[in-house]
Amino acid sequence: LRALAHRLADVYALGIHPLYVAQASDDDLQHLDAALQRWRDDPRLVAVGEIGLDYFEPALCAEPLRSRQQHFFHEQLRLARRYDLPVLLHSRRAVDGVLQGLRRWTPSGAIAHAFNGSQQQATQLLDLGCKLGFGGALTFERAHQLRRLAAWVPDDGLVLETDAPDMPPQWAYRSAQ
Repeated sequence: LRALAHRLADVYALGIHPLYVAQASDDDLQHLDAALQRWRDDPRLVAVGEIGLDYFEPALCAEPLRSRQQHFFHEQLRLARRYDLPVLLHSRRAVDGVLQGLRRWTPSGAIAHAFNGSQQQATQLLDLGCKLGFGGALTFERAHQLRRLAAWVPDDGLVLETDAPDMPPQWAYRSAQ
């Protein structure tokens, strides 16, 4: 990832996504720490991420994976603090848990990507210095509440994102069927 970012004059983030904590080992947190330490002065390393919690996937909602996600999330927040890096947040049906972690290990900045929470949760994230991204879900016909929320967020609290191809806009969406 680092080599690709340098070759393409782009930026990169390093982290363990919550969907992969079942396959990850505790050694992977040590490897992440070592990589962040090694490349801490690399101007193309811009964040720890994508990290967070996912309470949408049924297997990740049950123990022991729910606690494992929390452990990995908190440890990565701790690393972000250590290396003074912002975080890229995944918070699918888990905004309150993400907020709890952010309050304990407040990073130097954050983007809550593909945000789909409430206005109250958005307010709390913004108050913690986070920016919100909405992604392709914003373009779907039935996303009235999400569009109202995006219109409510101050301009300096928004980031543009697509998260394509995982979350394409409505006009590019193809069902699995």
